[in-house]
Amino acid sequence: MRAFFRVVLLALILVIVALVSALTAMRFAIHTREVAVPDLVGKTPAEARRIAELDGFQFEVERQYYSPKVPAGEVLSQLPPPGTETRRGWEIRVAESLGPQRVNIPNVIGESERAAEINILRRGLDVGTVAQVQMLGVPVDQVVAQSPSASASSISAPRISLLAAQAPQQQAFVMPSFAGQILSAASAAIKDAGLRVGKVTVAVAPQDLAGASPSPSPPPSQATPTSMVVSQSPAAGSKVLVGATVDLEVH
Repeated sequence: MRAFFRVVLLALILVIVALVSALTAMRFAIHTREVAVPDLVGKTPAEARRIAELDGFQFEVERQYYSPKVPAGEVLSQLPPPGTETRRGWEIRVAESLGPQRVNIPNVIGESERAAEINILRRGLDVGTVAQVQMLGVPVDQVVAQSPSASASSISAPRISLLAAQAPQQQAFVMPSFAGQILSAASAAIKDAGLRVGKVTVAVAPQDLAGASPSPSPPPSQATPTSMVVSQSPAAGSKVLVGATVDLEVH
């Protein structure tokens, strides 16, 4: 039995030694793969790519910016910064200089979104973010604002963002009950709610169930402002949009 425990203990020691050796080897391998990020600023994208790939990095030109100091066609900035210690295979993202700004920013306010985009692209610029806003009295799809503004100078990126008008969404709400109100009050409430009064009909009084003769005082054939609302369409509780028509039945 003692011999068995010795064998087990020896096996555990060997396993522990193997794990420590593996972790040490992995740590050593990871550290040996870490290299300093090269300085690519001022290089052409082709030259910068060659240097990055020789050092085992990936390379991507992510953006382009105007710069009064860095000539067009050279790397303006990079991420990670030069000298950063990182592993091989990491991606270096750079921004390319377009040189000093040479184009005027057009005024596209008042144009349709499509016309504005064509105008921007025709000048060698890019269309940035296009946002929508609800505006009363402005044609749908018309540009109401832009960034940067027309004729702006010292801009950084050749990109114009637009704000265009969109159709206002119709307001919806739950239909209230007008039963029990006089016609004039119900009509005023309907109009105040942004609805329209539709057809107003007079309910026919039911005859006596035993076949008795009708009341000597028949209901009026036409509704009056003091007529009482007995039913409505759409029914109370229905979901309706602003401008919907409400039909009433009175007696």
